[in-house]
Amino acid sequence: MIFTEWNWDDALEVAREEGREDGLEEGRQEGRKEGRQEGHQEGRKEGRKESRQYFSELLNQGLTIEEIKQRLNQEEEVF
Repeated sequence: MIFTEWNWDDALEVAREEGREDGLEEGRQEGRKEGRQEGHQEGRKEGRKESRQYFSELLNQGLTIEEIKQRLNQEEEVF
């Protein structure tokens, strides 16, 4: 049987290391959550921008609002 002496300094070092690991993992999780939220916001902003450009193109082509609605309905059926 191997006898190991309990050492207060070693115990504190292990506790500190576990605390650092826990803190790093919490930080990673929080960072991922914030990244997803930022990505979602940026995606919505980019989608609105692209939509405005698309509608502007259609209006510049001379389509009426009713024609644009019909075209959008047709495109939705494809997806």
